Amino acid sequence: MADEGPQNERISEAEQAVMEALWARSPLTANEVADAVAPARGWTLATVKTLLSRLVAKQAVETAPDGKRFLYSPRVARVDFAAGESKRLVDRLFGGSAAGLFAHLAEAEALTDKDLTQIEALLKELRK
Repeated sequence: MADEGPQNERISEAEQAVMEALWARSPLTANEVADAVAPARGWTLATVKTLLSRLVAKQAVETAPDGKRFLYSPRVARVDFAAGESKRLVDRLFGGSAAGLFAHLAEAEALTDKDLTQIEALLKELRK
């Protein structure tokens, strides 16, 4: 996140699974979030509600009353989350050097020809 948005604390991997469901479609009830994420992870509805509560406390998710239940929506855009996580990764593993990340990927032969073509196009666009 460029400015971290409303979220000051990091989102855990489990919380990110909940966020993915909300980014895909929102607003959702806790039951709908559970239907989307719990089966693949073996979670209960109580676990999903706990994760939603944590995300609300972190100001990454907002609630709106809907009768006797609440609807949950993300307050953090997925693109902002990805930007923040990418920056943290580069800072933590490569001393803030994006070139270091690319060098590592190239040395590990993790870049395909398609990746290289897309990177070259991006670099050309950035230089304009």
